[in-house]
Amino acid sequence: MLNVAVKAARAAGAIINRAALDVEAVRISQKQVNDFVTEVDHASEAAVIETLLGAYPDHAIWAEESGKTHGRQGSDHVWIIDPLDGTTNFIHGFPVYCVSIALAVRGKIEQAVIYDPTRNDLFTATKGRGAYMNERRMRVSKRTDLRQCLVSTGFPFRPGDNFNNYLRMMAEVMQRTAGLRRPGAAALDLAYVAAGFADGFFETGLSPWDTAAGSLLVTEAGGLIGNFTGESDFMEQKECVAGNPRIYGQLVQILGKYSKFASAGEKAALRQSTPSLVPPDTTPSAKVEADGTRISDATGDPAE
Repeated sequence: MLNVAVKAARAAGAIINRAALDVEAVRISQKQVNDFVTEVDHASEAAVIETLLGAYPDHAIWAEESGKTHGRQGSDHVWIIDPLDGTTNFIHGFPVYCVSIALAVRGKIEQAVIYDPTRNDLFTATKGRGAYMNERRMRVSKRTDLRQCLVSTGFPFRPGDNFNNYLRMMAEVMQRTAGLRRPGAAALDLAYVAAGFADGFFETGLSPWDTAAGSLLVTEAGGLIGNFTGESDFMEQKECVAGNPRIYGQLVQILGKYSKFASAGEKAALRQSTPSLVPPDTTPSAKVEADGTRISDATGDPAE
């Protein structure tokens, strides 16, 4: 099954690489504000589905673009597919994107493939058999001091996302780490945590196809993944944190109070402890203090 998934991922990667040669000719549509889909997403997804169902016609498909319309729905075997994670990067020619394929058997991820076509990097994992990058065994990093760690994340970009909450999280993590990165493809971020290139990762608003394959890579490489309160059942909860075991624990301590599952008391304390970090919609040239307080208007006169 893993070999079939690798074949499917490479087929999709070939389509993506051909399109990347003339990315300005790619047709783009918009699912919602800042959420794009291209003809390459659809062609890549079709290639993956054709390869998987050609080998396993009785399996079910759950794909980002076509949903649950292919395969035999109700099967114990469900392929979870993101045909092009990092579409916004792709349409700008920014070379950070990947194909993500996972197989869930009775709700548990058992096979995972993440393929980066720009670098020809192949990340694979089978439950209980370890995780590999280009056929070399991967392990999460060994750092234990968060101050020495590189942590990756994803910025909120959809209407309705809680920007203030995210800015508070980012401020807390930035002050405690060696660096915060936002590459723009969550599946690849998780693969990099598994490979030890990053020590941790957190993001909100993710879907199962963003995290399914990466979650198995992380755990098979010796890491942990869960929601912001540290619970392992995170796949459909739209909040995700991952890292090596020590760093994962430290990130959960920081991010737990921002979880949708945080207690009412924690949420109330959070609202009272920090003012809004997004300044009000005033004149563009208004001066604003770091805490969001407007100190003068466009003329330089003190604001009332």
